[in-house]
Amino acid sequence: MSATAAAGTLVARARRAQRQLRELPSPCVSICRMDAANGFCAGCLRTIDEIAGWSRMADTDKRSVWRAIELRAAAGFLATQEAAP
Repeated sequence: MSATAAAGTLVARARRAQRQLRELPSPCVSICRMDAANGFCAGCLRTIDEIAGWSRMADTDKRSVWRAIELRAAAGFLATQEAAP
């Protein structure tokens, strides 16, 4: 899957998750590798703090993380990671 397609998929997942009333799904896609250049996970675009705190977050905080993921994906952070050596 191209970086553009992956970003579109992640944006769509983020938008669906934000509409859920409760029990927001984890953004994890089992590609757990932190990008040293930008500090985001290569799979889900979360920071290490967002990943570590996910299980203890309130739904409002989880929605905020999903919104941040949506913006990061739309801004092209997945493409940046794919282009890295």
